[in-house]
Amino acid sequence: MRIGVIALQGNVEEHVIALYRALKLKNLDAEVVGIKHKGIVPTCDALVVPGGESTTLGRLMEREGISPEIKKEANFGIPIMGTCAGLVLLAKQGDRQVEQTRQPLLGLMDIKVNRNAFGRQRESFECPVDFNGFDSPFNAVFIRAPCITETGKDVEILSKHNGSIVAARQKNLLALAFHPELTDDLRIHEYFLNMKG
Repeated sequence: MRIGVIALQGNVEEHVIALYRALKLKNLDAEVVGIKHKGIVPTCDALVVPGGESTTLGRLMEREGISPEIKKEANFGIPIMGTCAGLVLLAKQGDRQVEQTRQPLLGLMDIKVNRNAFGRQRESFECPVDFNGFDSPFNAVFIRAPCITETGKDVEILSKHNGSIVAARQKNLLALAFHPELTDDLRIHEYFLNMKG
């Protein structure tokens, strides 16, 4: 098994470490690779689109020819997890800010997002959130975090914070407004690995 992490910007190394730790817990043998250019995505069995600056990340993915490859693999049903900026990029629709910056979106998940729902960098925070299927709350780290403002009928809401949707799943797509890779709790990475079926 091979898991790809888009490695153009953002929390790449943290995801790689968390994935290796989760794989070890589950006794699975897999390689985790960073993706910086086209040609690698089609060799992967699962993908992570990490946090970062979503406009920059979206443009770099387009420029490197990675975005069309992700869209193709998503249609084949491989699991894809988007965290923070990754959530924004998975969305079919953004807010006015996304439209104004002409931010390229992958347009895979039937959700609408508010890009900076929880304010700027200095308003970052941590708090426990309930996550569907977990027996205890997950300590979520929000950094300039987005939220999901609308969902289509096939989207399962997994977590909310103060009434805002902060985690959701649609078939093989998992979108999180927070950063699970910045905690020692591996349950979300394990959940993602279980999506491989």
